[in-house]
Amino acid sequence: MKPARASDMIPPEILIQAYQTGWFPMGDEDTGEIRWYSPDPRGILPLDAFHVPRRLQRVVQQGRFEIRFDEAFEDVMRGCADRGETWITEPIIDVYVTLHRLGIAHSVEAWQDGALAGGLYGVSIGGAFFGESMFHRVTDASKVALAALVQRLRSRGFLLLDIQWTTPHLEQFGAAEISRGRYLRLLRDAVHADVSFD
Repeated sequence: MKPARASDMIPPEILIQAYQTGWFPMGDEDTGEIRWYSPDPRGILPLDAFHVPRRLQRVVQQGRFEIRFDEAFEDVMRGCADRGETWITEPIIDVYVTLHRLGIAHSVEAWQDGALAGGLYGVSIGGAFFGESMFHRVTDASKVALAALVQRLRSRGFLLLDIQWTTPHLEQFGAAEISRGRYLRLLRDAVHADVSFD
């Protein structure tokens, strides 16, 4: 029997509605299932308090990487999935590539010498950007992509950068935990903001 495609399991409109109400999916490599999460507390990167460490600021200023948007979306997803354990399963890749084709999922890419050196991807709805995952093949590539993402979100008037959970890696940039209730209030305002990622 032909395996089910993610677009059959998660219609894009259901995935969009899930994000709008505070939920996101993750794949389970062992069972093949897709599970839904709405953490409490929730991790965010406050756009007005985003901090670029001094060393990284020098890397950005040196122009070691060329930043591009949406040129290699699926390659970025597969780069993020290329690790020992991953929740970015084939069904997850399939449905997010569909969202990308609809102009809702985006990638921020750091290129070096014509090769993809790192990047991140996520979902954009209204003034909310839902960061999903990041990866690097060259030191600092994903960090430079994150700084470029924040710059773009700020310049376009975004209100919320959701990171799902905080990590020590993201805390250096100002990541914070907030209650699910507060997150949902911020989310409600953000998804109705009249702004665009493009």
